[in-house]
Amino acid sequence: MRFVVTKVCGGGGKARAGVLHIGGGIETPALLLSTRKGLPSFVSCDLLASLPLPDSLLLHVCPTHFIEGPPMKTISNIGGLHRMLGLPDHILVAAAGDSIESLPSSEATNKFGASFDTPSGRRLVKPSDYMELVSCMKPNLWASLADEVPAWVTEKRNKTSVDRTLRWLDACIALDAAAGANSFGFIVGGSSIEQRRLCATEVAKRNVSGFWIGGFGLGDDIEERCSLLNAVTDCLPPEKPRLVSRLGLPEEVLEGVAAGIDLFDSTYIYQLTMGGFALIFPVDMVGREMQNGLFNNDGGDSTKINLRATTYRKDTSRLVDSCSCFTCQNHTRAYLNHLLNVHEMLAQILLEIHNTHHYLRFFRSIREAINVGEFDVFRQQFVKKRRAHITAAVL
Repeated sequence: MRFVVTKVCGGGGKARAGVLHIGGGIETPALLLSTRKGLPSFVSCDLLASLPLPDSLLLHVCPTHFIEGPPMKTISNIGGLHRMLGLPDHILVAAAGDSIESLPSSEATNKFGASFDTPSGRRLVKPSDYMELVSCMKPNLWASLADEVPAWVTEKRNKTSVDRTLRWLDACIALDAAAGANSFGFIVGGSSIEQRRLCATEVAKRNVSGFWIGGFGLGDDIEERCSLLNAVTDCLPPEKPRLVSRLGLPEEVLEGVAAGIDLFDSTYIYQLTMGGFALIFPVDMVGREMQNGLFNNDGGDSTKINLRATTYRKDTSRLVDSCSCFTCQNHTRAYLNHLLNVHEMLAQILLEIHNTHHYLRFFRSIREAINVGEFDVFRQQFVKKRRAHITAAVL
């Protein structure tokens, strides 16, 4: 794996564009698609091909999902997850913890390993167990085992979390001969800037190819998040990629990009799809003419619509007129409303296709804004219009 930064915002900004060279080349900032046992919840292998390429090639897989699946030896004999899933060209990024439902339980985690919920009960996963899973799965990239804790824990618990995470990182690297080529070191520290800096500094000393920043989206203060993110990225070498998990809202993504984050892993698309929501916010703002330094957008700025609502029962329009996804090209809001209200799973399939397609276009717009030197304007106007829409809706 090789990572190259191609553009950094001027004026002291940290937002940057880059290329992750692994297999082909993935432009960053980019999104990892969440999966359940290797595939997005409602998108099959053949439907994955309909998503924008190469943007949709990054998949987050959770090794603990396979603890009670096919035997590890069977997965290894097949040739790893790429062969088993039929996704030879996709980039599989393995990281512990269920990206959709839950984290390791901090109460049951101890110095020996992290505790995970499985269909047959709670399981303690040690670094040796975890690396056996990773070795059999043969992912392109993997992140070390980590002790993530929510924001409200004590300073002492934060310190314990950092100590365990660093100890497990060393154990994982020692157990994997190729760790220096494809490993991401996990950075934790809760709401403590001191512990965040300590963990980031120590992980940066290890032989890792990138950094996985965890512990956000777990009750942390939104006002403090910017300071925590910047405290971490300030301690990391600029030539290696940074990934943050569970920052999924558009505003949160823009906040992460502004702090110098390159990759994002979140459940935002999944949660929207399960709730019956479709993304509709404008994503082509960079290409529009600017008037007095502001993006001209006369089309409103609602982020999403609830397709379960009766107002869409007779709506024969597309979700988004300018969207080229399979759903928008073939179906109407009325049809999706019908599918949702009769509890047909096709509704989630079509919604996940659209929401994934739309959000990947959003990331493409972020990259374009960085490359033309307009990211700060892009971010300010997006947040301003979003806040104005929320205020209007409340009033």
